[in-house]
Amino acid sequence: MEILNKYPLPFDDSHIANKVIEAKMLAKELYSADNLKLAFSLIDLTTLNATDTLVKGQKFAENVNSFQEKYPNIPNVAAICVYPPLVKTVATYLKIKTVGLASVGAGFPSSQTFLDVKLLECKQAALNGATDVDIVISLGTWLSGDYQTVYDEVKAINEVIGHSHLKTILETGELKTTEHIWNASVVAMEAGTEFIKTSTGKMDPAATPEAVYIMCKAIKAYYEKTGRKVGIKPAGGMVTSEDALIYIAIVKMVLGDEWLNKKLCRLGASRLANNLVHDIIKLETGKDEPIAHF
Repeated sequence: MEILNKYPLPFDDSHIANKVIEAKMLAKELYSADNLKLAFSLIDLTTLNATDTLVKGQKFAENVNSFQEKYPNIPNVAAICVYPPLVKTVATYLKIKTVGLASVGAGFPSSQTFLDVKLLECKQAALNGATDVDIVISLGTWLSGDYQTVYDEVKAINEVIGHSHLKTILETGELKTTEHIWNASVVAMEAGTEFIKTSTGKMDPAATPEAVYIMCKAIKAYYEKTGRKVGIKPAGGMVTSEDALIYIAIVKMVLGDEWLNKKLCRLGASRLANNLVHDIIKLETGKDEPIAHF
């Protein structure tokens, strides 16, 4: 694909390994209440279970609504992320206007459906109130070498969702190689996506520091060539505060502090939020009590 000729892969796997070691060392230095609050403010609070109900969507929204009252010194999450049928309910009950509403779409998590279906699902999610739409590239199409079709689908979806922000999931655990992750990042960005995201959380491995480093370097190369800032979203497998800080460290190292805000960086997680709140409170007050707000 001609687009890829503009973005030659500039490093090898040994370079990535060394940089991940550096990031893990930096993450230990970043362990503080302020940086854990930053991590919390980047969370897309996620529920993507087959058993999700409209009532669960309502409760999810209400928990976010009440968070600031209970924890006034901790910034709220960046967004709530749900399946398309829950979007309208969450939009109805979510009262905190600074918190976004993300919907997965386009045949999530496999992307194995017709483009017309993908377009309809994403458009409807946006019309129902989704500020963000998270889609997955067609892995089968990508791995068969048909990069043009992947590009065309991302571009088409981006065009039908209006003012909603498009996040494109690469499912990096299935892409396997550095070259695939790099090239998929480039193709998604060239097609107009506003974020590139590691994983659906439905496959192992999900987010890894190595994949996020590659993606951040691709974002930097794209920014230097086009002047457009694209966001990064590690997602899946993130449970502890230490996990979150590794990804923050990578973004800080590669893209700089200007990327460390919810407009350009998100953390996709379901279990991380309560653990971050617990650790923030422990650092600030010394209290070591379990938190179960979300």
